[in-house]
Amino acid sequence: MVKFSWFKDEYPTGLDIRQVYGIVFSNDGNILLRIDDDQYKLTGGKPEKYEYRFEETLKREYLEELNVEIENIYYLGYLLVEENNQKYAQVRMIAKMKSFGKLRPDQDNGKLYKRYMSNIKNVKKYLNYPDEAGNKMIDDAIYMANEKYNISFHEKEYFI
Repeated sequence: MVKFSWFKDEYPTGLDIRQVYGIVFSNDGNILLRIDDDQYKLTGGKPEKYEYRFEETLKREYLEELNVEIENIYYLGYLLVEENNQKYAQVRMIAKMKSFGKLRPDQDNGKLYKRYMSNIKNVKKYLNYPDEAGNKMIDDAIYMANEKYNISFHEKEYFI
């Protein structure tokens, strides 16, 4: 069984970081979700050896998977994952959507994902995290985005 714990602290030195994912906000306060096989997800991935900053990984993954440029990236925290007697981290960041291009297949796997802009009231329902850690992470991301980006939140949801 996998156990997730949410921490807003800096990740501990020496802890393996296996993923960097983002919670990306539009100017109208919505959160960008990737739809993969009818499941709503955040976007991100594994840091490459040549990437020395989490921001590099996040920018690359958003371009590869969704053809979206992001900016104003901030470290949010990390999920501690305990699985099969191993512990590792999944870093989470927030960012603003700068621009988006035409949908195109992911360069790594050829999948064509859909992009959905969820309002903050529904995002936890779409992501459907089974644990408190994932839901707390989303709450903290919304709080930080309100502080950093000074955006208004709206009810409207839409595909881009």
